[in-house]
Amino acid sequence: MALGLSLFALQSCGEDDPCENVSCGANQACIDGTCVDLAGGENVVVVNTNISADTEWTSDKIYQLAGRITVEPGAELTIQAGTVIKGEAGTGANATALLVARGATIQAVGTATLPIIFTSVADEITPEDVAAGNYASPNLDPTQNGLWGGVIILGNAPISASSNEVNIEGIPTSDPNGLYGGSNGTESSGTIKYISIRHGGANIGSGNEINGLTLGGVGSGTVIENVEIVANQDDGIEFFGGTVNVTNAVVWNVGDDAIDTDQSWAGTLDNFVVVTPLGHCFELDGPEGALEAGHVIRNGAVYASNADRTSEDLINTDDNSIVDLENIFITDIAAGQVINRVDHVAGVVNFTGINLDVPAADLANYVNGTVPAGVVAGSTNTADLTVFGWTWAKEASAF
Repeated sequence: MALGLSLFALQSCGEDDPCENVSCGANQACIDGTCVDLAGGENVVVVNTNISADTEWTSDKIYQLAGRITVEPGAELTIQAGTVIKGEAGTGANATALLVARGATIQAVGTATLPIIFTSVADEITPEDVAAGNYASPNLDPTQNGLWGGVIILGNAPISASSNEVNIEGIPTSDPNGLYGGSNGTESSGTIKYISIRHGGANIGSGNEINGLTLGGVGSGTVIENVEIVANQDDGIEFFGGTVNVTNAVVWNVGDDAIDTDQSWAGTLDNFVVVTPLGHCFELDGPEGALEAGHVIRNGAVYASNADRTSEDLINTDDNSIVDLENIFITDIAAGQVINRVDHVAGVVNFTGINLDVPAADLANYVNGTVPAGVVAGSTNTADLTVFGWTWAKEASAF
């Protein structure tokens, strides 16, 4: 079918937006001030209504999100391996996203040879590219962000907030499907394996963007393994409470924090790579309500800077954060990058096997406070990088 839909400019609004005054045709989008043609044809399925019954998206189609598409409570969305999903441009209430509401499930199970790609309509990648093993965008730079929203999964697991349920950031408060939180810590929102989420982070308001992957009150019955976030305007992965675990994650070139934890997330992030976020490599906040629970982040490799991008700092915690950080190798460290707030009460924030790739004599320069016993100068990398061969980041030799 023909696309036949008006598209918003593909950049966040602002003084430096090169697309702010550019008007493109219905089958075009603005990239850096220039109108480019969008792929169309019979294999494009425009999705413009919520999903209220069990639905399957197949790899012979490109699914184009024409707005904020919600998998509603009681419904299940199944996405075949190798499927490509593209979000239209839009900001504010028109920001596009895939939202899995409380009580809904998603079964997005890709493979190492057929990952599922979430990206922008401006991206020319096709299912045929994916099937051929070409996972990089053929036309977009891996730093272009804010072109659509992102993926949001909400559940009924406990959170530490002003109440047992609150509205997720990035979704207008007028949308009741944006509520998350509850009392079911073992609930399942489905399965996500081998998915890459790219070029997202559209603004819905001042300082309020959508994360690459948002997990709000998601329960431990949910399986999330092998995920990649590329060039999101806001955070890469953000946890808002819940008990879900994530294994094998890559966050590359995001515009804010790579890993952000809030509201007493009580899960584990195991085996990951973080590459040059512009915010914190880790933004690890404490409880916001009565519930006090901690999480574990372990077996990771962090590349904190390169010639073009430098992260704000290495590890940032609050005074009331509750987290165990274990076996994390941090390299490509620039002057001024530090681990903040290391003088916590014993047993609340724990550093074990944190290797900073700096000279031993300079170690204290990269720690804001007394150097904990678990933070050392060293070059030991305990992350298993061999599992990330399917990612765009690995294909681009980003790590």
